[in-house]
Amino acid sequence: MPAPRNPFQYAIVRVVPDLARGECLNVGVLLLCRPKRYLGARVNLDPVRLAAIAPGLAPDTVQPHLDAIVRIANGDQAGGPIAALGLAERFHWLVSPASTMIQASETHTGLCGDPAAELDHLYQSLVAPPSAPR
Repeated sequence: MPAPRNPFQYAIVRVVPDLARGECLNVGVLLLCRPKRYLGARVNLDPVRLAAIAPGLAPDTVQPHLDAIVRIANGDQAGGPIAALGLAERFHWLVSPASTMIQASETHTGLCGDPAAELDHLYQSLVAPPSAPR
């Protein structure tokens, strides 16, 4: 008998250096699986890819924001008051629409048996550079 599959929601974390141009770079994935009580984030900013779409933007101006996303998703106290919220509240806060340089995609849904493995799969499929080993 196959392992039970649970519903999950996910969004892609993007850097949008110039809102007027709308170009973006996928830098992470957020995943919420309520039945498993799981909220995870995986991010990685590739400075070479960032320089290709935003030559003047220093990675060290973006990385602290991405680190904060991970801290909030993990419920780490260093993430501030938002990190103290429940799983669903943190996820919805992180994926809410924003007109800033760091944005989340629309939310997508799926079914999975292991949310951590699904997060890794989505990261490899949607964020990791195509040349990166899978």
